Amino acid sequence: MSETTGGGPGRLLVAVYGVFALAAGARAGVQIATRFDEAPVAYLLSALAAAVYVLATAALAKGGRASRRVALTACSVELVGVLLIGAYSLADPDSFPDETVWSGFGRGYLFVPLVLPIVGLLWLRRTGSGTTPASP
Repeated sequence: MSETTGGGPGRLLVAVYGVFALAAGARAGVQIATRFDEAPVAYLLSALAAAVYVLATAALAKGGRASRRVALTACSVELVGVLLIGAYSLADPDSFPDETVWSGFGRGYLFVPLVLPIVGLLWLRRTGSGTTPASP
């Protein structure tokens, strides 16, 4: 029998995603409101990351077939984002005059943004529909 995505150890995952949703959203909100002209791309990317974290948090907490799809999409977008933005920010640091959640592969957040989607995807796999073959 499979576990729900938001139950058991999944509660910790949901909590971490929730904290990152709040942290990234608050940071992006302040930066956009007070210094948008300094690094608009970086601040908008942080806002995008926050939106992805909100989606992942809600979908992982709710569970169910549709929510699992949303969580899978959010974790996948997050992983691609952190890998692409992380690599680009290292290759062309002048394009990122201020850090985003995903720049430098999340180094400003102790690399949790790099690890979190991998853990999320593994958790979704572990808690999958888990249908087992019928016994003979």
